Amino acid sequence: MFTKKQISPSPAPPRMPTTVWNDPFARLAQRCGQALLVLSIVALTVFAATKLQLVVVPVLIALIVASAFRPVVRLLEQHMPRVIAAIISLLAGIIVFGGVITIAVFQVQSQFSTLQKSVSSGINTVANFVQNGPLNLGTKQISGVQKTLVDFVTSAQFGSGALAGVSTAAEFVTGAVLTVIVLFYFMKDGPMIWSFLITPFAPRVHAKMRRAGDSAVQTLGGYVRGTAIIAFVDSLFIGVAMLILQVPLAIPLAILVFIGAFIPLVGATITGIIAALVTLVTNGPTAAIVVVIVVVAVQQIEGNFLSPFVMGKSLKLHGLIVLLALTAGTILGGIFGTLISVPAAAVAWAVIKRWNDPIVPEPGVDTAKRASAAR
Repeated sequence: MFTKKQISPSPAPPRMPTTVWNDPFARLAQRCGQALLVLSIVALTVFAATKLQLVVVPVLIALIVASAFRPVVRLLEQHMPRVIAAIISLLAGIIVFGGVITIAVFQVQSQFSTLQKSVSSGINTVANFVQNGPLNLGTKQISGVQKTLVDFVTSAQFGSGALAGVSTAAEFVTGAVLTVIVLFYFMKDGPMIWSFLITPFAPRVHAKMRRAGDSAVQTLGGYVRGTAIIAFVDSLFIGVAMLILQVPLAIPLAILVFIGAFIPLVGATITGIIAALVTLVTNGPTAAIVVVIVVVAVQQIEGNFLSPFVMGKSLKLHGLIVLLALTAGTILGGIFGTLISVPAAAVAWAVIKRWNDPIVPEPGVDTAKRASAAR
């Protein structure tokens, strides 16, 4: 006769006594303390960046441009030394940028007299509309506005602003020279610089950060190249329309449209409005309406066809994220923060998505040996 063996239940694990350091409120306090520590580090980093703008801005601009030119440098490296490839790429960028600026300056100089007459006529038309139109402003009010403007121009505040402008110009030249130097080193030794910076980390973290760096450069370069293509198409169509309408400063305005396209959501709209207002002042309302129609049509083509095809889904951010990034970038960094906020958000999102992906070792490459060799 078999009897069932009685199995005694396993004893429950001892319960840790509750203290002020391991209760739920204490764990919440620890998480809040960690969050405050992270926010403090971020705030200190932003504060230091704002105080060192003369260094930070050139480095960031050089990083953006180097990421955009990375495929060109890689292609040239297959046929020549890395130094020569970096020099050729840098000279090509300087020649293109300098050529565009030179064309804009010559356009302003050649059409300055015509523009002056058109602007004077347009201002008189606007003043006549303000005085005799629905606003019903008399000569006394207009004279008061003119006197206010004259007083401001002749005031000490305006003079100090002019001196500040001279100082800003000197800082701009210094920053431009520093940007070119840093850009050369990024084009020449970008991957090696990143490998040097991540040498103190353990092999697994080293591999993750190496992959994160590659993903960041790929995303940033793709974003800049895609935005440049879209901006070129916008400026081309709008510039051709203004040339056909014989609008003064058509080419400088097209360049302005190209630059404005790098500011998502609002940049293309603002520069399009500026182009329409200049056309209104110089060529009249009919030509301005034509420019507005062209701007709206180009933006519709860009939003529905060109942008999804060029940028792709991997670089697409939600509109709310773009809006928040633009707002934060503008508050923290002004115009420069507006320009780099969305690319920075795209890079951050690309790195976050790939950070926890499994590490696949390259054939014949030992991650630990590569990390130790980098040291």
